[in-house]
Formats: sequence, C-alpha cells, structure tokens
Amino acid sequence: MNGDWLRTMIAVIDEGSFESAADELHVSPSAVSQRIKALEQHLGQVMVRRTLPCVPTPAGEAILRMARQVVFVEDETLAELGHSRTGGLLRVAVNADSLATWFRPVLEEAARWDGVTLRLEVEDQAHSTQLLRRGDVLGAVTSDPSPVAGCRTESLGRMRYVPVAAPQLAGRFRTADGLDWARLPALRYNDKDDLQLDFLTRAGVTGTPPQPQVPGSEAFLAGVLAGLGWGLIPQVQLGTHLEEGRLVRLSGDVVDVPLHWQVWSIDSPRIKQLGDAIRRAAQALDA
Repeated sequence: MNGDWLRTMIAVIDEGSFESAADELHVSPSAVSQRIKALEQHLGQVMVRRTLPCVPTPAGEAILRMARQVVFVEDETLAELGHSRTGGLLRVAVNADSLATWFRPVLEEAARWDGVTLRLEVEDQAHSTQLLRRGDVLGAVTSDPSPVAGCRTESLGRMRYVPVAAPQLAGRFRTADGLDWARLPALRYNDKDDLQLDFLTRAGVTGTPPQPQVPGSEAFLAGVLAGLGWGLIPQVQLGTHLEEGRLVRLSGDVVDVPLHWQVWSIDSPRIKQLGDAIRRAAQALDA
C-alpha cells in the first residue's frame, strides 16, 4: 500500500482529526481526506470513523497496527543507513504496579539508548492487549498469554499481591469471628480494578463493601497506609511496612497475577534491545 496513505492514517488517529493531521503532515486537509478515501477504496472498507476525535473501525485497527509496523521498520532502516538521527519511537503499555516496581530498570537502560524515544502508556495488565490490537503500542506487559494477531508472547513471571491494611482500620472492623469483610472498605485503583472484589468473591464474601478510589500505584499504597481502605499490594512494593507495623496482613491468601511480554513479531534491533531489558528487569518477579 502507498506509504503516504499509511502515514496519513496514523496521523489522523494520533491527532484526532483530518485538520490536525494535515498540520502534522504539512499538507492540506483535502489531501488528508483524499488519502484516507484512496486507502478505503483500495481495501473496500471504511477505515476511519469521522467522529471527534477520529477513531479506527475494527478493520482500521488492523491497518493501523500494520501501518505503525511499516513506518517503524522504515524509520529504523533509514537510521541504520545514516539518513535519519532517530531509530524510531518505542510505544509500550505497562501496568502501574509494574512501572512502580520491577520495570524501573528498563527506564534506566532506555535512558542510555541513542536515537530512541520511549513512550509509555499506563494501562491495567488485563486491558493492555487492547492497545496492541489498535496498534497504539508495539509491545505490552499483560496478563493475557494469548498473542494478538501479528504479535508473539513470552512469560515474564508473576506479580504476587498481599492483602494488607493499616492496623487502625483493621481493628475497627475486627469481630469475634474475624474481619467483617463485607463492611471493611476496599480501596480501588480505578474503574477497571476488580482485584479486591475478585479476592472477596473467591473468599465467599457476599455484598459489596465501600470502595474508595485512589489512582496511581504509589498513591494507592499511600491510601492503604492512611487507612482509607484495605488493598492488595505487590509483595515487591511492601518494603518494611509489615515488619515495622505500618501495615498488617489480613489473610494468608495471596493473589498471583501472571505477566507476559507481548510484542510485534518483526525483526527489529530496537525491539530486541527493549525485550532484553524487560527480561532482565523481570528477574525480580516470582518465577
């Protein structure tokens, strides 16, 4: 397919409108419209929904993913030939808990790479493959082991979560029979966070407790420490909070979330470099 069509498709989705894409590509809005129409006529399907912002159709998601791969490989090849000072943009999805803990050494390595820009999208590990399907990222740390079309996957290990609360909060809801889980506030990261409620369901708890919400991995831990609610905290993030009495463990049960690295199945030195860094950092996870 025509390279201008593919770059225009990317620009329309990234910029959100035909007019903004025209500014980004330094062409007229009419030229952007003509390129998208030509792409759609060539494939016989609508690729872009003309909303504000513009979004890809299901067929457009597949083309967008392919377009990003083609442009990425082209930019990387031009950099190797000395025709460009950049080796490409590395868009990666990672969940907040990983970013706050074991993933940080990847950032330190990426800071030393010449000609590469790392751009992270923070997304829940159960939802990050959606970004891969849309072509928004080239790789994702995800709990989904099933590879997205055009991607390969490998296991990284597991993130272990421990149920904890501030001592004063646990004391308020402790009864002669144990904790009153149905009334004990369960802290939530965001609307997609069902980790705590799933834990209660498996424990046979009926009813829905109050659910304060604090987004951000470090802020979530701060909320648990402050007594806003109990929460499942990554074991690697607990530090000395249990030993020093700032938190108490509520149950002997744990939640193990398997993590996988899903990435485009293309031969790329930059993607290999990124994957090697992620594997080294993931050694901090439980096997």
